[in-house]
Amino acid sequence: MYERTLRIELPRGQSAFLWGPRKVGKSTLLRRRFPDAPYLDLLDTRLMLQLTREPWQLSDRIRAHGPAGEAHPVILDEVQKVPAVLDEVHRLMESEGLSFVLCGSSARKLKRGRSNLLGGRAWRLTLHPLTWREVPQFDLLKALNRGLVPQHYDSPHYRRSLAGYVDDYLKEEVFAEGLARNAGAFARFFDALSFSHGELLNYSNIARDCGVSSKTVRGYFEILVDTLVGVLLEPYSRRRSRSIITRAPKFYLFDVGLAGHMAGRWVERPAGPQFGRALEHFVLMELLAYRTYSELDFPVRFWRTKSGLECDFVLGRDGGVAIEVKANANPRPKDLRPIRAFVDEHRPRLAVVVCNAAEERLTRDGIRLLPWERFLERLWGGRILR
Repeated sequence: MYERTLRIELPRGQSAFLWGPRKVGKSTLLRRRFPDAPYLDLLDTRLMLQLTREPWQLSDRIRAHGPAGEAHPVILDEVQKVPAVLDEVHRLMESEGLSFVLCGSSARKLKRGRSNLLGGRAWRLTLHPLTWREVPQFDLLKALNRGLVPQHYDSPHYRRSLAGYVDDYLKEEVFAEGLARNAGAFARFFDALSFSHGELLNYSNIARDCGVSSKTVRGYFEILVDTLVGVLLEPYSRRRSRSIITRAPKFYLFDVGLAGHMAGRWVERPAGPQFGRALEHFVLMELLAYRTYSELDFPVRFWRTKSGLECDFVLGRDGGVAIEVKANANPRPKDLRPIRAFVDEHRPRLAVVVCNAAEERLTRDGIRLLPWERFLERLWGGRILR
């Protein structure tokens, strides 16, 4: 059992949506945080069908669990399964003063169906996979290969778990949206996704490989983002510059282990290109989790020039923090060229190279080389971004 960083503290009468990909631990977190709360799981087919037909039965179900609304919120798990129930939730909030935690893996179905999203009356919370600070005796190679979905990180059968997650959930999720009607094209899209992960997206090339239109491919990526399966990183440009090569984004899956499984990647040791790609992805996931849990609303972008120089992550609206991730234990001058180019053009307040070094170093021009674990200590300690 892991102690999660996300704290759910709701004032009396306050409701919340809790979103996150499947199996990241939302239900476990809610059961631990609210052990005495009425808990309705819409994965229960009988309950799901009843509330789909008769959403007003929700109040009877809540009463059957005993008094609610005073000391405990009502938990509705997998709420996207029954969008119509949100009108009844709204009524109970207004007329009876009940509070709810509405848990799910996707708000897309609710938005597309123009469901009642409670008009700003519910906070939005997000749970990520496990982070470095949440795992005692953290094992980096284990995390890079298995990922940080709790059941995958802990399981001796993680390969089967990863395969099942991709086949039974990732592919199913897009088909469930009703937009992917061509099974062959979508299977080819997933093949292309494994090669384009973490790279500049060329929708036209992917569309040509899949035998569908660029618009369809864009739709696939939008679904993956809306269902919290992945994130798009946009390029950074504070001002017009002839050196900027693209406005194309990059796509990253929400978990490093899933990305590795889809790409057929296995990291044997903490060195080399495979380790470098996995470490970059892992650092991004830590940045995104820190942004959520610290409630700091800062953009995470990347920077790339016509000559191919690329700074992995640029944080803040003003580009105040630049981060380059390197697999090397001892980055050489040529490894620092991308971040030096960014520093020369944009003058960030902090420039960091995250690497596998044993000790911290500071170059003459102020670039700080940090071992990955020390970087994470500073990130979660509020010393990178505040």
